[in-house]
Amino acid sequence: MASANTSWSEENFSCPICLDVFSYPVTTPCGHNFCRTCITKFWDEQVQFKCPVCNELFHTKPDLRVNILVSEMAAQFRTSVRVKEQPCVLPAEVPCDVCTGTQLKAVKSCLECFMSFCQTHLEPHQRVTVLKKHRLVEPMDRLEDRMCKIHNRLLELFCQTEQVCVCQFCTLTDHKSHPIVPLKEEYEVKTAQLGKIEAEVQQMIQERQNKIQEIKDTVKRSKADADREIADGVQVFTAVMRCIEKCQEDLNQMVEERLKSTEEQAEDLIKAMEQEIEDLTNRSSEVKQLSHTKDHLHLLQAFRSLKTPPPTRDWTTVEVRPPTYVGTLRRSLDQLEETLNMEMKKLRDAELKRVQQYEVDLTLDPDTAHPNLILSEDGKQVHHGDVVKKLPDNPKRFTVHIFVLTRQSFSSGRFYFEVQVKDKNGWCLGVARESINRIGKIIETPETGYWNIFYNKDGFVFRDNPVVCLALRAELQKVGVFVDYDEGLVSFYDVEARVHIYSATGCTFSEPLYPILCPLRHDYEGINSAPLIISPVNQTD
Repeated sequence: MASANTSWSEENFSCPICLDVFSYPVTTPCGHNFCRTCITKFWDEQVQFKCPVCNELFHTKPDLRVNILVSEMAAQFRTSVRVKEQPCVLPAEVPCDVCTGTQLKAVKSCLECFMSFCQTHLEPHQRVTVLKKHRLVEPMDRLEDRMCKIHNRLLELFCQTEQVCVCQFCTLTDHKSHPIVPLKEEYEVKTAQLGKIEAEVQQMIQERQNKIQEIKDTVKRSKADADREIADGVQVFTAVMRCIEKCQEDLNQMVEERLKSTEEQAEDLIKAMEQEIEDLTNRSSEVKQLSHTKDHLHLLQAFRSLKTPPPTRDWTTVEVRPPTYVGTLRRSLDQLEETLNMEMKKLRDAELKRVQQYEVDLTLDPDTAHPNLILSEDGKQVHHGDVVKKLPDNPKRFTVHIFVLTRQSFSSGRFYFEVQVKDKNGWCLGVARESINRIGKIIETPETGYWNIFYNKDGFVFRDNPVVCLALRAELQKVGVFVDYDEGLVSFYDVEARVHIYSATGCTFSEPLYPILCPLRHDYEGINSAPLIISPVNQTD
């Protein structure tokens, strides 16, 4: 069948009654076409059955049947017009609830019908008197969710008390005394809150992304540190093994040379004695032969030559002394020790440089200083004074022990600082946890929150229970303190000698740690007035 001619106007396919494109078109006996619903309703309101167009009367109500041809052509025309004049609905738009097949974009929603209409299907609401009274609004999706379940009215207000959407009738009943605002006003408030929430969420996302990157960087640094540590270890142990092999080779060579020299000496002596034995054996044979001769003249003449013995050596004092190897192995081990000391020095230097990379800038906190202590203006030096200053009560201040903490504390990671102790014959320094007892007598051990080394005329110790005695090779000039909070490690270094002093391992830290200094009294043994000085790290030391 031929398709509808899209050049025809809508009038060619419109019902004379509703003026809309035919819907189930039927034909009257006079030949005019109407929507079945329209002509049936028209005849129900009339006394006589007549044609609304030509007014031809029918004696009985005609038997109406759908005009298939007109119906199909009207359907094709309706589809053609929709596609041509109205846009199809996009994903973010509200579709028409009446369209079949391809849905078109809705232009209005009816709050009475609970439906949304495209321009074509909206036409009855613009023409029919009853439908004109319906309340039309901008297109809304899921209209049933926008209606009050109690009053069947549009939810266009917001109750701030119960934080729910309400209709006009709700404000006269259950929400009568509640503050009510238009949806738009509350929408703007909530939108602002959502913006704030979104910003907070984005910040949280960024923080976690930063933390992920931080962790990745830590793993990367850890791998680099591990590779460097392995490489250093391979280098050191290779050098040590080479040294051991060289010492062993030198020892073997020296022992073998001494043994060879002894063997050669013994061989020469044996050869000389064997030669003399041979000469003496020949003489013995001559003597025996001559002793058996009966010729008097011959014996007397020969005896004269035998009377003079052949030249021989006095072997009684000759001896071969075995080589002594006393001290040989020791000297080889001394050489090995010297090589190991050189490698250890390189390692200590590398270790100190490595921890010095975690240097932190510290200043002393006057609120924690014992009243006898005097701090420099820059907060880098502290020494003991003669007079006890009258200071306001402060729970952070030490009252008995001559301690002072830094302003800075550390709850994770690694940190390092150096303190000059030059010209002092008594001092104490290290780190302490935040909750230490600062009032009254204190027992300074890791159990009470202190990780300190202490020096005076009686010795050099790490304060533990019991104390750990430390070796002091020379007078200390500067002490370095390194802390790895997460690993539970506190290490002390002799900065000038670049020597590791002591490490407290397996520590458990659960609160902030503060560097702590104690210059001891200036009258200690008569002299101890020099200050303790927090010094910047000098990598060239």
